[in-house]
Amino acid sequence: MALAVVCKNYMMCPLLLSRFQYSMEPSKRHFILRKKPKRKIKSTKYMKSFERLKMDMKKTSKVQQSIKEGQGQVEAKFNAIEQECKQLRDEIDLMIRCSANTQIRLGLMFSILKARQQADFGTAA
Repeated sequence: MALAVVCKNYMMCPLLLSRFQYSMEPSKRHFILRKKPKRKIKSTKYMKSFERLKMDMKKTSKVQQSIKEGQGQVEAKFNAIEQECKQLRDEIDLMIRCSANTQIRLGLMFSILKARQQADFGTAA
């Protein structure tokens, strides 16, 4: 009769009446509780797949770590090669400068010899 107190005319409150009727039916929790063992089976499947994924992630992290180490080694080799290349460039520049100085000296000596052959001793001195 609590319903009659809230709403005197049942025709005006059909939703309230239907809500009252549904509340008398067995709750859905009862059905959910029965399905728990199936959920445990599913959860064990999920746990197994989760563990498998964890193992895969560990393997991939190890692979990534080895890749990083390999990249570090390659970078060290690359830096050593760059340093050697720079040293070779410096040596080549030194050789070019020495060669240019030698060319200048040879040109000067050749001009002195020519002057001596032509008996131009003023230029030869």
